[in-house]
Amino acid sequence: MPMGLPPRGSDGSTPGLLDPAHPLNQRASAGDRAARVRYRRALMLMVMTLMVPGSAQLVAGDRRVGRIATRVWTALVLGTVVGLAMGAFHHEYVFWFVTDTTALAVFRLALMAVAICWALLFLDAWRIGQPLSLSMGHRRAVVGLNGILCFSVAGTLLFGAHLVGVQRDFILTMFSGDTVHGANDGRYNVLLVGGDSGAGRWGLRTDSMTVASIDASTGRTVLIGLPRNMTNFPFAKGSVMHKAWPHGFDCGYPNCELNGVNTWVGDHLNLFKGVKDPGMEATISAVEGITGLKINYWAFVNLAGFRDLVDAVGGVTLNVRQPIPVGGLGADVTGYIKPGIRKLNGFDTLWFARSRDSSDDYSRMARQKCVMNAMLHQVSPQTVLTNFEKIAKASSQMISTDIPASEVDRFMELALKAKAQPVSTLSLVPPLINTGDPDIGLIQRKVKGAISASERPPATSTHRHKKPSAVTGGSIGTLRTGYAANDSSNLAASC
Repeated sequence: MPMGLPPRGSDGSTPGLLDPAHPLNQRASAGDRAARVRYRRALMLMVMTLMVPGSAQLVAGDRRVGRIATRVWTALVLGTVVGLAMGAFHHEYVFWFVTDTTALAVFRLALMAVAICWALLFLDAWRIGQPLSLSMGHRRAVVGLNGILCFSVAGTLLFGAHLVGVQRDFILTMFSGDTVHGANDGRYNVLLVGGDSGAGRWGLRTDSMTVASIDASTGRTVLIGLPRNMTNFPFAKGSVMHKAWPHGFDCGYPNCELNGVNTWVGDHLNLFKGVKDPGMEATISAVEGITGLKINYWAFVNLAGFRDLVDAVGGVTLNVRQPIPVGGLGADVTGYIKPGIRKLNGFDTLWFARSRDSSDDYSRMARQKCVMNAMLHQVSPQTVLTNFEKIAKASSQMISTDIPASEVDRFMELALKAKAQPVSTLSLVPPLINTGDPDIGLIQRKVKGAISASERPPATSTHRHKKPSAVTGGSIGTLRTGYAANDSSNLAASC
């Protein structure tokens, strides 16, 4: 028997090794306990880094690094708490923050720096945990956990930095205006122009025109719709178009309809030397001449990209009152949008708004107002946040505007106020207005009346006459009696 080993019994076992009090067992138990302590210590250092970056270094590493990290972390936490508190009570602070390109650039760099530094702190916490002193199983577990925490935390922060970059690019790309216009008589008047493009059509043409007149204090909005086929209308005095057409746009059908202004300008660009967007300037002068309103800003919506925006927000719920043809007007009708309260995707929403087969322009204008109302009231901040990148991409492709970036926060605040209030409408269409020979004085009186009615307190507001219940073209009313959504003090109730 080799010397130094205990004698074996008749069954080959070593007497005494099964005894917990045996010295070899005591040494093994002490070693296992020490290994478990080292393992738990390594895990705790990573958990500490997750909860308070730098705390692991304060306890077991470079205390100078730990002090710097914990102080920075404390400042970030306090700044976040103060920012959230300010945002909860002062929405304008949030709107400024998400639209100021300088603030967004700084915040993006800060997120990237925090991601990198936090990842380095995780790696240092793994080093402090002395991984080479752990058993192979514990070592693998620690490495795996460290990798998960490191990449998940840093990845989340870097993705946040990416979204901030998307927002900044979105603001820089879309809101490129360089002139700030104050409110006129306490209101902002924004011209919303829909551009229709498609096969066989040259470029983009103005297909729908709506002035959103917004109360600068309350956000209460009146949508004033202008028919694209209006003729014999004046331009704002002093404008280039007024000088060219002092007696009104009356060159004859179809070139001198309202939606033909942009086309006419394209053939007479020599009159608009030095003008950045002559077509839009001419259209604005026409709208100002018709309505008597001073337009502050404009936004051009490419209807071909509108479907992408609706899809990005998850669709929009509309009351489809009659089957709406998909297609038609020179092409085959390929289907119908069925009646009922339906959540429509971008494709169907676009056709709900633009279809004119078995209908007329004025019914379509009424349906377009219903789409605007639905988008205003149904798209929630939560939807915007969860689908932000898709919405930003779709909006960049769909909208161009001269609203400066510095004014975006103002309009975001007004939109939030408008969301909680009814939207009024006035469309300058038959039977109220003869679009072939419009009474401009009557139009401007009606515009002033609609705006004045919207500014009255709800309890004393004068309600307009009740529209007939007939449904044609998917809208309540008829061409003879007028469509309800074209003239309403509460657009939601008319849709």
